[in-house]
Amino acid sequence: MLKLNHSINLLIVFLAFLLTGCTELPSNSISQPDTVQKIQPNVEKNLENLSVKEAMENQDGRMVRVSGYIVGQPISESNIVMDNYSNNFSLALADLNTEQDPKHILYVQIPSEFRHRFGLQSNPSLKGKKLSLTGNLSLYFSHPGLKSPSEISFINEDDKNEDPKNPPELEVYYASASGKKGDDLKKALHEIIDNHTELSYKDVWDALRKTDEDPNNPNNVILLYSGRSQSKYSNGGDIDDWNREHVWAKSHGDFGTAKGPGTDLHHIRPTDVTINSSRSNLDFDSGGLPHPEAPLTFYDQDSWEPRDSIKGDVARMLFYMSVRYEGDNEEIDLELNDIVENNHNPFHGKQSVLLQWHNEDPVDDSERRRNQIIYEQYQGNRNPFIDHPEWINEMW
Repeated sequence: MLKLNHSINLLIVFLAFLLTGCTELPSNSISQPDTVQKIQPNVEKNLENLSVKEAMENQDGRMVRVSGYIVGQPISESNIVMDNYSNNFSLALADLNTEQDPKHILYVQIPSEFRHRFGLQSNPSLKGKKLSLTGNLSLYFSHPGLKSPSEISFINEDDKNEDPKNPPELEVYYASASGKKGDDLKKALHEIIDNHTELSYKDVWDALRKTDEDPNNPNNVILLYSGRSQSKYSNGGDIDDWNREHVWAKSHGDFGTAKGPGTDLHHIRPTDVTINSSRSNLDFDSGGLPHPEAPLTFYDQDSWEPRDSIKGDVARMLFYMSVRYEGDNEEIDLELNDIVENNHNPFHGKQSVLLQWHNEDPVDDSERRRNQIIYEQYQGNRNPFIDHPEWINEMW
């Protein structure tokens, strides 16, 4: 009888709710899941905001909000592809949009509902964009990661003029060069990049191990002319070792290996010993026979033609040197000209060919990464023609 009376009372309460249009049930009949749904948004509002570095250091399963730049797509624990993306399932996120070292990159799992908009196979132009993501700190591909994001959004999405490859701080760095052309631009850029930390020639070894690290194998460096990936510590003077190549031949002005042009990382690259010897102090021009250890490189008695994929890199290194070293502060004055066989004169050629190479081989991510590392970790100056390749055609 008590159970029957209790049931009748509940029925009366429910009928009263329907008849009066009441918007709330009595407190003792509210279901608990509704309360959880109301609390959840407040939990997400109070999430901790982390950088990529902080997220990688705290893989404890927490739900957090992480911001960073899209730098590629992880496909295994130590392999990140930078183009030709195979699917929409994952993102590689970093604090710097030039980062290529997996040790500084967070792997992000993309749930199915976000793949159409944020997957790189469908949206390759998103590389370099900055994102905010809410998800759980958890290993992905056995690598520090962020899994099951519940929210992904662009940062500064409405800023249509933002160039993800040139962050806003570079506008400040190059402010004094803004709007200038010709000799005025060259003078302004010289003043910007002139003062920097000068390394010893011994320090260059360790610096090259970082600036030219193989993005697919952190134990190796990529050799400039051959493109070969080789152990970072197989440097020296023996056959098949790598050594320090001065792209602006150090005999062109006889500056040797002294601090300044002789140790400037913006034009020194790891190169196979034998290939470096063959290049010697040759000027750059097109033509010749294939080099036996670098068959995509051609040379003859008075010129050197590097492989196509680094021709622009070589050109921009030489244009940098001609702007950085202008003869002030008791330094040498280096200039480009349009001849070969410059020998010991402080000139390098051929300018017209270098201009052609610059335009045919645009700046790539490996150049941007190298430029950023030299700026942040070693010299404190940049190659302006990597950041603003258009300036070369405005000056020469």
